[in-house]
Amino acid sequence: MTDFNKLNYIISTDSGCDLSIDLCNEKGIIPLFMKYNLDVETFTDSMEQVEIVKFYKKMEEEGKMFKTSAVNIQEAYDFLKELLKHNKPIIHISLGSGISGTYSNFLAAREMLDEKYPGNEIYIIDSTSASLGYGILVLEAAKMRDEGKSITEEVEYIESVKRGINPYFTTNTLTYLARGGRVTKIASIFANVLSIKPILRLDYAGHLLVHTKGHGKANTYKKMIEAIKEQVVNPENQTLYVSHSNAIESAVEFAEMAKKELGFKDIYYSYIGSIIGSHTGPGLVAVFFHGKERFE
Repeated sequence: MTDFNKLNYIISTDSGCDLSIDLCNEKGIIPLFMKYNLDVETFTDSMEQVEIVKFYKKMEEEGKMFKTSAVNIQEAYDFLKELLKHNKPIIHISLGSGISGTYSNFLAAREMLDEKYPGNEIYIIDSTSASLGYGILVLEAAKMRDEGKSITEEVEYIESVKRGINPYFTTNTLTYLARGGRVTKIASIFANVLSIKPILRLDYAGHLLVHTKGHGKANTYKKMIEAIKEQVVNPENQTLYVSHSNAIESAVEFAEMAKKELGFKDIYYSYIGSIIGSHTGPGLVAVFFHGKERFE
């Protein structure tokens, strides 16, 4: 349980950041638990590994297909209103606007709260990213707060570095991303039939793009390393963040290769949770790191 009396200001986010609930509790981070759907049934993301594994088993063994929707304005309003009871300024770091309408709905909720409860200090930040791409920002924000940085220093820092968080993804199949409209169905069919492994990234605004393609695992990993090498800055001083959709062996294999070849100081692993996983499906490996600003 977070002791709000010890906090100079509140760091909040949503469960698409793919940090575990235990880590959020440890770092004094307040997440909004997003929702996902299976047919007519609605579930709430728990951010707990045991539940995430069950989620992927339903996809892999039962062929279940989940759906998500953006946090609506009322949900965002209720979440922020509850946090305002602690009489602390708030920084909320949101799932990227290029991926979800959640950010714009939080802006609308803040405007409503400003009208009803004037004088509050709420910063809503568009991470322009997904998964650990903004999990990194959330962790760094909590660290800066606990080191005594002011809220304005922190907001300026996050805005200055967020587009330098580079994500690269690869997956065994584009079927799930195609179903959600993240890539074209034609690209998905060709990739699956020809055993092509796509390497995806986010552009400057946070839209998902196919960066390049690999043929087989070894060739795909080689091209991923090349892409990271082109963008990374001072890997020896930073952690490589790795998230995966129930593909820990592949995640470890690639991360250890990247650490050896590029010299990252540490590796941090996390499961891709139910919100992002509803779109990626099982078998995806994603890496995130500080580097040059993302390009179009």
